[in-house]
Amino acid sequence: MIVIVGYVVSMGCIFGVYVFHGGNIKVILEALPFELITIFGGALGAFAVNNQPKVLKATIALIPQALKSSKYTKARYLELLALLYDILQKARKEGLMAIEKDVESPHESTVFQKFPSVGNDHHVVEFMTDYLRMMVSGNLNAHEIESLMDSEIETHHQEAHAPVAAITRLAGALPAFGIVAAVLGVVNTMGSVGQPPAVLGGMIASALVGTFLGILLAYGVVEPLGGLLEQKMEDSAKELQCIKTTLLASMQGYNPTTAIEFGRKVLFSTERPSFIELEGHVRGKK
Repeated sequence: MIVIVGYVVSMGCIFGVYVFHGGNIKVILEALPFELITIFGGALGAFAVNNQPKVLKATIALIPQALKSSKYTKARYLELLALLYDILQKARKEGLMAIEKDVESPHESTVFQKFPSVGNDHHVVEFMTDYLRMMVSGNLNAHEIESLMDSEIETHHQEAHAPVAAITRLAGALPAFGIVAAVLGVVNTMGSVGQPPAVLGGMIASALVGTFLGILLAYGVVEPLGGLLEQKMEDSAKELQCIKTTLLASMQGYNPTTAIEFGRKVLFSTERPSFIELEGHVRGKK
């Protein structure tokens, strides 16, 4: 919702002030369809050439996320930390082998299903169970698992950043395509140099609309969108870092209560639950 409001405020102020100062909005509206086709058509064609099919698909899937509120809230992190507490507490009381069935079949596990918001998230469950499985096997020490976790999180970051980087490059290209549209308009105007001054003035004004639209779309639409999606990407990486920190603390011998406190400290302050909130949530889920 705030994204739509932001765009409305931005465009309303830009075009509203233009009209308020006597600008002829008809000139922009008449040139708008042709200039948009030139700018967006050229930019999207170059965008397709500049990115692999997997990045194009990821970008198309990512853009709608900008209109949705972030799922990485305090409530979600409370569920995540409570899930980690329960699974680590079970392993501490009954032994690591006791969680083997939970790890192998998380969708049938009562522990995972007690926390559906994270227990049914494929990426979270896969990341968590992969390393719990390694802990159960006992073949790797904490330093080796930490190195693997860092590598996987880095891979996740690269994959998530690829569509964001593609959108950022698109924003950087739009002003240039606006200039291309303007140059074509000037060429068209020069070819009609025998026309009356009023006609030539209208043609030049239409040509300049291309430059205006290229800059507006780049810095008023596409670049803010890329910035927002990058922030959402950082939120998803933070969840994996929370799991990593908690599991490593457990492997180093800390009890589940202390281990989830390690994980809590990793979270951004705006979504991080307090110690009292987390303790009350964990107790309430028992």
